[in-house]
Amino acid sequence: MSLIFDRLRTRSGNRSGERGTRRPAAAPGGACPYSHAHVHGHLVPEEPPEPAAEPPFTDRPFTDRPFTDPQQAADFIRRFHAEQPAAGDPQARIRAVLDEIDRTGTYEHTPDELAHGARLAWRNAARCIGRLYWRSLVVRDLRHLSSADDLATECFTHLRTATNGGRIRPVISVFAPDRPGRPAARILNQQLVRYAGHPGPDGRWTGDPAGGQLAARARDLGWKGGEERFEVLPLLVQERPGERPAWYELPEDTTLEVPLSHPGHPWFAELDLRWYAVPAISDQTLEIGGVRYPAAPFNGWYMGTEIGARNLADADRYDMLPTVAARLGLDTSSDRTLWRDRALVELNVAVLHSFQEAGVTMSDHHTESERFLRHVAREKRAGRPTPADWSWIVPPVSGGLTPVYHRYYDPVDPALRPAFVAREPW
Repeated sequence: MSLIFDRLRTRSGNRSGERGTRRPAAAPGGACPYSHAHVHGHLVPEEPPEPAAEPPFTDRPFTDRPFTDPQQAADFIRRFHAEQPAAGDPQARIRAVLDEIDRTGTYEHTPDELAHGARLAWRNAARCIGRLYWRSLVVRDLRHLSSADDLATECFTHLRTATNGGRIRPVISVFAPDRPGRPAARILNQQLVRYAGHPGPDGRWTGDPAGGQLAARARDLGWKGGEERFEVLPLLVQERPGERPAWYELPEDTTLEVPLSHPGHPWFAELDLRWYAVPAISDQTLEIGGVRYPAAPFNGWYMGTEIGARNLADADRYDMLPTVAARLGLDTSSDRTLWRDRALVELNVAVLHSFQEAGVTMSDHHTESERFLRHVAREKRAGRPTPADWSWIVPPVSGGLTPVYHRYYDPVDPALRPAFVAREPW
C-alpha cells in the first residue's frame, strides 16, 4: 500500500470537535463491505454439533421476565466457552451470570466475552460479504463511558484508529449498555462519517439526499451547515430519551477523503467527486447474550461498488450516471444503448483506481466474492452454517460474473445472536 500524498486529503475548515459552543476534551492522538436469475449450485453446510445437555434453568423459575433474557445469556456463555476452550468449564460462569441477572436484572460481560461476542456478531451478519476477516476485528471496550462528550471524543479516536494512514482496520467501539431503567446513550448518525444533503426550492438536492434528514435536525440544533456537495455532517449524540441531542463537528484529522479520478479520462477529475475512507456504521445495536449495546459503531473497509454503484450512482443519491454518460459521449436516447451500464462501469473504475492511487484499503467485488466463498468453506469445516442474504451478497455490478451468484446459502435466522440489530426507538 502506497503512502498518502496530496491526492488524499482531510476535510478543511472548522472541525474542532465543538458541541454547539462547548468543546469536549481533546481526543487522544494516534491513528462494511456490506448489496438474480438462475441459481445453479446448492451449499448445505453440515449441521453444527448439539451442545451437551445442561439444566441451568430447571431449578430456577422466573416469575417475572428479567430485563436480560437468562436463556440468551446462558446460550452465549456456552458458545463462548465452546469456541474458547482455554476459558474452562462454562458451568461456574453460567451460575454466576444467572445469579447476577437474578439480583440486578442483567449482567456484565468479561472483556474476553465482549470481544468474542462482537466478533461473532460480525460473523453472523447475513448481509456482509466481508466476513472472512471477522477474527481481526479490533474491539475497543468503552463500556465505562456514557456521556455525550465522552462518546464523541472516542468516536473521533475510533475514526483515527480505523483510518490507520489509509490501511483501514476493522474496529468496533462498544459503549455503555442499556440497563434496567437506564437506557444508554445513542448515536443518531447512520454512519460516523456521512455527507449532508440540502434540498433546494426547485426540489433538487445539493449533496447527499440520504443525509438530508440528519442535516435538517443538526441545523435545528444550531449547526451552521452550508450548501456544499460533500459536507461532512456533525456527530449527534443523545444521552437520554427526550433529551436534546448534542452535536459535534468532526475534527479535520478524523475524516480521510479520496478525490476521484479516472486512469483513462483526465476530465473525470473535473467532476470534483470524492468519498470518505472509513464506512463506520453507528445506528445499530450490538446484542450479545441478551445484553444490548445501543452505541457500538463498527467499520470494515469499502468494497468499490458501494461507492461507485450505489452512493454516487443511485438516482436518489448523487445521481452521477447522466453526467458521466454525457462526458463519455454516450447515446442516452434509449435504455437499449446500455448507456447506464457503460457509465456505471467507468464510475466504478474511477473509484477503485482512486483509492488504490491514494493508498487506501478497498476491495473489488470479484476479489471479495472469492473471499466470501473461502469464508463459507472455512465455516463449513468448523461445522457452522453461514447465513447469507443473497440479494445483499451478490454485488450490484456484474453480479452474474461473480462466484457468489451461482449459490444457495443457509437461510437467515432473525433470532441468531450475537448480532447487529435495528435499534429499538425510545
